[in-house]
Amino acid sequence: MKYVSTRGKAPVLGFDDVLLSGLARDGGLYVPESWPTFSAAEMKRLRGLSYTGLAVEVMAPFVSDCLSREELAGLVARAYAPFSHTAIAPLKQLDTNLWLMELFSGPTLAFKDYALQFLGQAFDHVLKKRGEKVTIVGATSGDTGSAAIEACRDREAIDIFILFPNGRVSDVQRRQMTTVPSSNVRCLALDGTFDDCQDAVKAMFNHTAFRDRYNLSAVNSINWARIMAQVVYYFWAGLRLGAPERPVVFSVPTGNFGNVFAGFVAEKMGLPVARFGIGSNSNDILTRFFETGAMTMAGVVPTISPSMDIQVSSNFERLLFDLCGRNGAEVERMMLQFRQSGSYALEETALAAARARFSGLRLSDAETQAVIREIHATTGELLDPHSAIGVEAGRRLTGIEPGTPVVCLATAHPAKFPQAVQDASGVYPGLPARLSDLFDRPERMTVIPNDVAAIERFVAEQVES
Repeated sequence: MKYVSTRGKAPVLGFDDVLLSGLARDGGLYVPESWPTFSAAEMKRLRGLSYTGLAVEVMAPFVSDCLSREELAGLVARAYAPFSHTAIAPLKQLDTNLWLMELFSGPTLAFKDYALQFLGQAFDHVLKKRGEKVTIVGATSGDTGSAAIEACRDREAIDIFILFPNGRVSDVQRRQMTTVPSSNVRCLALDGTFDDCQDAVKAMFNHTAFRDRYNLSAVNSINWARIMAQVVYYFWAGLRLGAPERPVVFSVPTGNFGNVFAGFVAEKMGLPVARFGIGSNSNDILTRFFETGAMTMAGVVPTISPSMDIQVSSNFERLLFDLCGRNGAEVERMMLQFRQSGSYALEETALAAARARFSGLRLSDAETQAVIREIHATTGELLDPHSAIGVEAGRRLTGIEPGTPVVCLATAHPAKFPQAVQDASGVYPGLPARLSDLFDRPERMTVIPNDVAAIERFVAEQVES
């Protein structure tokens, strides 16, 4: 398996180089040259596997040039050993055809653990084999940071720097990052939005001399390995609810488009998916795109679902590459236009193809609280604000054949957003026992201005010291 950039100019790479490089040198994102596929008979064979067994089968085609099946199985086993639920990604029934896939049994209580626990193991394996070290720089709107830190802490071959928007993540999210005492971990509270954090990370990768001197690598979903590991849980749910004989609908709360793009990859690999619902909060750039056909930036508004307080959905570029017939030059033109004018529009045929697969829905904070309240009253389940948006997006989908299972992705444990959940439901969700002393642990972070040069100086000083 080889990988190409969505902008068509960067070198074609193998999996290990894509893993370590993250962002392509032309500013694009890496995707496989072609999509591996499973036949219906092969998918039936996969039904009886455990989550870890399925993960090996789904990811093997993407890593065959770098990892043996035995090596991959070892990485997968170690990645998911810390998860608290034996099913890894349990499914719960909320209504006749409405299902919740809980993706928060990992160490940091969010869906990011599913990719980043694997990513940490993969980094360690490849770096040891090469005898190299890397400097990881990442941006987080709340959950990626803690999951990346947990996966990379105390690893001798990795220095990790995580940028988050100062004052715009929940207290639990912040403390899950800033209370980690490991010397290879640095948390930077940026005076700005998540989009500013994301822009700073991309700027550092596009600064070739800096990137090469400090051997930068990425843990954000710009790194293909993140997407690859998330594909697994779409197959996991689909196979348990009737695939390949019947299609499944997935409803995903998303800001950066990485999680739902993993579902799109699963469909490309043969999983029958009837439709994808995309849930947004007031920062609704994706919903507006599917309504109007134009991707247009707007100001970021703080909400009770802060992990989705995003107005630049980086991973949409990967879908755009497919919608544009894998024309890298066209993608590059549109991305340049987006940066210069804050907007681009999709050609009608490509837009129709996107709308045939995806539907968007936006919810205000008040509407999100109403969903949390109702679901708790009718089912006893407590949802965090992001998961509530995903559930409501699934319930409002139209044009679905009767009897089609709708799987809503629960992306975070409610205890990560306790005040929002309590305000909506009257119930305060407590942290699991392993995190019960989180608010007693000392914090360690650096507040930094929204200035790429200042961030680069900080990274350089820390790595060199």
